[in-house]
Amino acid sequence: MTAIYTYWISTALLSLLYLTSAIMYVTKGAWVRQILSELGYPAYLVPVMIAVKVLGVAAILSRFNVALSDLAYAGIFYHLLLSSLAHLGVRKPKGAVPAAAGLALLVASFVTQNAARENASSYLQASMLW
Repeated sequence: MTAIYTYWISTALLSLLYLTSAIMYVTKGAWVRQILSELGYPAYLVPVMIAVKVLGVAAILSRFNVALSDLAYAGIFYHLLLSSLAHLGVRKPKGAVPAAAGLALLVASFVTQNAARENASSYLQASMLW
């Protein structure tokens, strides 16, 4: 029962983090473009990131396809990892805090997903073997 609560709470918080970020990308586009340029990323990534963030959350929450859901987990993992490393790389460790919190939520959600969902992820079972 604890795993089910952990899954839904971590997944809800991760989804909230990503949807809030996507909304901020829409409403404060100029500021986001400035921050991305300080991190060394091009401004044209903003619309792509809005779509990817919303679609990633939709894939995890709907889970109509387990493989697509697992792919969304992988994409979010790499995004959060690269985001935290980019902030650390420009010596702005405070900017890495949301990404680090997101990584913790992502791991909790991914590890407990099979306990809370009917369709089990075979990737999770394979990753737990090593």
